[in-house]
Amino acid sequence: MATFDAPRLSGRRSPMNESLRADFRHLRCSGAFWSLRAVDERAQNFSVRKNVPQPPATSADRGAMLTVYADGGCGYAATSDLSGPGLQAALDRASAWARASAARSLIDFRALPHVAPRGEYASPEADARPWSRSEWYDLLAAESRDAGLDSRIVDWEASVETRVAEHAYLTSAGGEVVQRYRFVMPNLSVSAHADGDTQTRTLNGYRGLAQQGGESILERFGFSGSGRRIADEALQLLGAPNCPQGRMDVLLMPDQMILQIHESIGHPLELDRILGDERNFAGTSFVTLDMFGTYRYGSELLNVSFDPTRAEELASYGFDDDGAPAERMYLIRRGILERPLGGTISQARAQIPGVANARADGWNRPPIDRMANLNIEPGDADLDAMIAGIEHGVLMATNSSWSIDDSRNKFQFGCEWGQLIEQGRLTTVVKNPNYRGISANFWRSLAQVGDAATVKVLGTPYCGKGEPSQLIRVGHASPACVFTAVDVFGGDN
Repeated sequence: MATFDAPRLSGRRSPMNESLRADFRHLRCSGAFWSLRAVDERAQNFSVRKNVPQPPATSADRGAMLTVYADGGCGYAATSDLSGPGLQAALDRASAWARASAARSLIDFRALPHVAPRGEYASPEADARPWSRSEWYDLLAAESRDAGLDSRIVDWEASVETRVAEHAYLTSAGGEVVQRYRFVMPNLSVSAHADGDTQTRTLNGYRGLAQQGGESILERFGFSGSGRRIADEALQLLGAPNCPQGRMDVLLMPDQMILQIHESIGHPLELDRILGDERNFAGTSFVTLDMFGTYRYGSELLNVSFDPTRAEELASYGFDDDGAPAERMYLIRRGILERPLGGTISQARAQIPGVANARADGWNRPPIDRMANLNIEPGDADLDAMIAGIEHGVLMATNSSWSIDDSRNKFQFGCEWGQLIEQGRLTTVVKNPNYRGISANFWRSLAQVGDAATVKVLGTPYCGKGEPSQLIRVGHASPACVFTAVDVFGGDN
């Protein structure tokens, strides 16, 4: 039996990690390599609906996953018992699974590196004083009061979700990583109704306004005062005509672009999906392994980066959950597909390079290939010039619906807000704007990419994938973009 003497890092200590270090030193395993990944995460949810404060919701989740490479196989076992005996029992189960699966493994785990990452990561404002419960309720109540400004406003809610998490990763090869996260995700939703029609307007979509860091996100996105603005826009939609039907140019704002990126670039490029792992649950991909390096995914204006190093973005980190160091990588450059979203294990299976994106949504799930921060790089187009260059089109903002086929190719998306563009000018507000297309063709119609002034850093905390299911945080930064000859339709088409 081998034992491991864990190294120590300088810096901030937590009782959980101090105890884990001590216990990890005394774990016994006959495998070639083993690791421990521990997660301690706490969340709070506050909301005020129709001027009535709702009961707060709080949660805490804490546990560890033990992973073992033995005899060419890999096994893992999770436990909420973080005592020394509890960790040893999970390690023993993982060892047994590794040996039992070795003869049927897709790869020989003896060929994988015995990683020894060392480092720390912390979200911006990770150590800043969090707001008190009363401070949050005061802010949310003020926005709620401002949103209920008209008898046609039938429902409205201001809410926020905050999370703090600490992840520790220790390996038998000498690796030790501590990563501390803080997330703030505010939202505001207003529904207006009249004459049998209901229109809902939100602040950047459902939890789209999501970043790492603290309460400074509120100032960056103008949360204060948003209640009245969002309510006014809901009323404008109520009186607006339906979006017209036909082929036209479409100017997608960043809060819709993040959905377009997520569904028709992010998911199709996940390497385990390309290899068939998601077939029974969330489908496959139109992308195949032979496309990398040659396939024209979009126009020459399309540059897509995987960037877990952008500090404020929702899915930034220093190391993925298999210990690979975070690096910014191009997935698509000048429209050509270069690299998939595949972590260490998928790269070994496919024999192509990927990225550091093996991620789990908690301590009791194994890491799988996931999007992290998937961004479109800004171009050089000014927003006013983009609008001025469109003779007949529509601006669309804030996703409201999505549908895409099992291969992540043919899609149909809807938005909350639309505004016609006629002869280079924004004109009539329209409701129920929708568009459809095929991923393989849609991105090739990309005609203009907004400059840095049009970029917003947004995300979603609820990206679903895997069996058993995992919900994970994903970040997207995008400028506004123009697409030509898009199939557009409204709610009555």
